[in-house]
Amino acid sequence: MSREIIAILRGITPPEAVEIGQALFEAGITRIEVPLNSPDPLKSIAALSNALADVALIGAGTVLTPEQVGQVQDAGGTLIVSPDCNPAVIDETRARGLQSYPGVATPSECFTALRHGAHGLKIFPSFLIGTAGLKAIGAVLPEGTRTYAVGGVGPQNFADWIEAGATGFGIGTGVYTPGLTADEVSDKARTLVAAYDAAMAG
Repeated sequence: MSREIIAILRGITPPEAVEIGQALFEAGITRIEVPLNSPDPLKSIAALSNALADVALIGAGTVLTPEQVGQVQDAGGTLIVSPDCNPAVIDETRARGLQSYPGVATPSECFTALRHGAHGLKIFPSFLIGTAGLKAIGAVLPEGTRTYAVGGVGPQNFADWIEAGATGFGIGTGVYTPGLTADEVSDKARTLVAAYDAAMAG
């Protein structure tokens, strides 16, 4: 089962990347992003890609420029996540055959992203938009649009967001913060997966 959960490893360092990535995979999370404002992010992406590319989707978050898209691909990443809706980044991502998940918060941004070929929409920050906001936006989005709630989401409210139309989630501090061991990340990931599965079965 491929769960629509993206683990956001903000602040991770290259020496720990593979062990943390393997802990996530074994817990049932197969989508991993390393934000580019982490220490040596491209090295972490390369390490994760070398270890897990056959079984997981690996890439970068906080991708702000077309040039960074190329750097992520060179490191072995195939997932491009941004905090904003930048058509130039989406275009470059699509041109390179990578997965595009731009950040959006308004209907205009949603439709701009989709017109440029985004594979899914990162609803960010979700705690500001709220489930009512997502439900309203979702009413006008094309059928089948993938929406990922990011920011203020977790096991306690997965079901609420799914009911509002979210198809997946991006989880940052709820699964990883700098200094956590692989075992601690594993525990958090297993809690997330169990809650996600229960909410999806709903």
